[in-house]
Amino acid sequence: MTAQTQPADVRSGADTVHRIDAWWRAANYLSVGQIYLLDNPLLRTPVLPEHVKPRLLGHWGTVPGITLTYAHLNHAIMRDGVNALLVTGPGHGAAGLNAAAWLEGTYSELYPHVAQDEAGMRQLFRQFSFPGGVPSHASPHLPGSIHEGGELGYALAHATGAALDNPDLVVACVIGDGEAETGPLATSWHAPAFLDPRTDGAVLPILHLNGYKIANPTVLSRLPREDLAAILRAHGWRPIEVVGSDPFEVHEAYGHALRECLTGISEIKNGGHRQAGWPMIVLRTPKGWTGPREFEGSWRSHQVPITDIRSDPHKQAQLEAWLQSYRPDELFDVDGTPAGPVRYWHPLGDKRMSATPIAHGLIQRDLNLPDWQRYTVDVTRPAEATRALGGYLRDAMSLNAGRLLYFAPDEHASNRLGDVFEVTGRRWQLPIEPGDEHLSPHGRVFEVLSEHLCQGWLEGYLLTGRHGLLSSYEAFTHIVDSMVAQHAKWLHTAADIPWRRPVPSLNYLLTSHVWRQDHNGASHQDPGFVDHVLSKRPEVARVYLPPDANTLLSVADHCLRTRGLVNVIVAGKQPAHQYLTADEARAHCEQGLGVWSWASNDLDGDTDVVLACSGDVPTQEALAAVDVLRELVPDLRIRVVNVVDLGRLFSPEQHPHGISDREYAEIFTADQPVIFAFHGYPWLIHRLTYRRPGHDNLHVWGFHDYGTTTTPFDMCVLNELDRYHLALAALERVPRIGNRIGHLRQELLARLAKHHDHIRRTGEDLPEIRDWTPRRTS
Repeated sequence: MTAQTQPADVRSGADTVHRIDAWWRAANYLSVGQIYLLDNPLLRTPVLPEHVKPRLLGHWGTVPGITLTYAHLNHAIMRDGVNALLVTGPGHGAAGLNAAAWLEGTYSELYPHVAQDEAGMRQLFRQFSFPGGVPSHASPHLPGSIHEGGELGYALAHATGAALDNPDLVVACVIGDGEAETGPLATSWHAPAFLDPRTDGAVLPILHLNGYKIANPTVLSRLPREDLAAILRAHGWRPIEVVGSDPFEVHEAYGHALRECLTGISEIKNGGHRQAGWPMIVLRTPKGWTGPREFEGSWRSHQVPITDIRSDPHKQAQLEAWLQSYRPDELFDVDGTPAGPVRYWHPLGDKRMSATPIAHGLIQRDLNLPDWQRYTVDVTRPAEATRALGGYLRDAMSLNAGRLLYFAPDEHASNRLGDVFEVTGRRWQLPIEPGDEHLSPHGRVFEVLSEHLCQGWLEGYLLTGRHGLLSSYEAFTHIVDSMVAQHAKWLHTAADIPWRRPVPSLNYLLTSHVWRQDHNGASHQDPGFVDHVLSKRPEVARVYLPPDANTLLSVADHCLRTRGLVNVIVAGKQPAHQYLTADEARAHCEQGLGVWSWASNDLDGDTDVVLACSGDVPTQEALAAVDVLRELVPDLRIRVVNVVDLGRLFSPEQHPHGISDREYAEIFTADQPVIFAFHGYPWLIHRLTYRRPGHDNLHVWGFHDYGTTTTPFDMCVLNELDRYHLALAALERVPRIGNRIGHLRQELLARLAKHHDHIRRTGEDLPEIRDWTPRRTS
């Protein structure tokens, strides 16, 4: 019988608990088999050394709680028609999830070589944590998963993000008590302060307290029960405890608790009062439950309880006894297919949690985005780039109700994106007091002072097919370094799985950046997030440094339309010079880099020096350096190159956006000095270009971690990214300057000394610095 056929009495059979228990035992049997066995999946003979994997990998301790939860959720789905998604925080218990997907038939549908028979069971066991097989975590290979669970801390945030704008969805989230000790998970309990019962689905946390992590007891399992309950109630949850070690007693209690939770969720969704809190389950069962008795309830069952089996006949017998304790002859037919009581104990079709299309990117809606050119600015006047973007984002929000959200750690308005509040508010379910601004229970901007929570919510939203943007101070985006690494790995792996569709991209807007944190000082000055992102797989990683408002609009519009990527945009929020018209911005961003002929004067002769730039402030200083050079050496032939897309600096073999060496040499020249003013740490540019022709002529100026509270221009001077240092660097590398360099250096050092004295006397930059404006030469 296939996964599409199910007896009529499965929803209401009198023997429900025994059916649940049989399915649970089958899932546990399959889980143990994955951790230990290469062969003999149905135990047709005694366990022999050659049946056991030479290297035992996996995590048994959390599996029984995962499979127990899966079994009872299946019953609720069959009984009540619940639309459910399961997020498993202890994703290292993926053996249990693989087992569930195989029992539901989904695994065999997507991987026909892992059929529901003895040969397929053998393959299911063999491939787990095995070369050429599948990982030990809930990675993209696993049907129904949106959360790998490798790095702990983000399960509840991902579950909350998945529930946003999914009003008919219940997202069950298993939280291990080890994960519950992490900072991001502790912050994630704030979800009830933001979930909108009208427009969002429900999050159902299942806090599994099995008492231990890898080698120690867990904090929450040792807290007095009433203290833990008080903590959870204070965050807006109503905890319901399920406690025990006798399987049938726990089945009965879990079934009642889950029904109570679903009833409570329905009441809240139908307009009931939330004072009692969103229901959740606190599950207390032994770690390694149903495993070998000497390890059950101990940290020693966290990973592989029985070791060194191949060399010890006693341990081979011990493993066999453990497997036989599940009574596999009741659970599987002679050919290895699930027997009747197990075969039918799952929902049908897309209702199976392992087959839900929302987890595989199969339910998506494209954005309806406005024409970004309607928001462009006049290049003859300074403008705030992110303020121009705010108008675009406002109208994008208006056009995309239910599929677009913005996230920020308390900085949306500070980052000049406040126009969005003309059409929506900040999401807020707690009391609103006089003086609060733009708070709304239905708002579509999520602000909470936790980068982890903002990104976790956004990732859950994206992984279930919707779109969003996270804006943050540049320096503090490092807080989510490991999160973006995990997400990039997921995207890269998922791209090779044919039954997963690419999901909308993870889009960052990094503003309040290093060069304009002169007022906050060194703690707010770190441009290294782009280095981190570009160290990830090139198929996934993108970094853009638009020099002005119009290029920012073009880049943001492009990023919001992409899928399967991590897009990082770095842009300032302070008033700044504008350089490119709408048409020029579009052409420049499509090319990703190019010569700015209007700022160059080498069109009719040989180039003496190239001034390259990437980033808004470096572009300003490079263009000002051109003016200084033309003033001091009028016949110097200068080429200006601007880079928006850092991927273009790679070779085509290293990155899909890379350009050929021929194109690179046409832009940067192959034999002339290149002075590159870069937004971030200079070594990144050297890393991207070290194979390029003329690399020995490339000299990069950028941030060297010299920062403090000072003036905007002095930030550049401290790191030698200012116009005078750039001009001096250029002159020192042009051979025909000859002996004049001594006089020119003296002049430039004098201007720097004048700057130094002026800011310490007045507290502001010189008038000639503040009042400088770019000029076109063609």
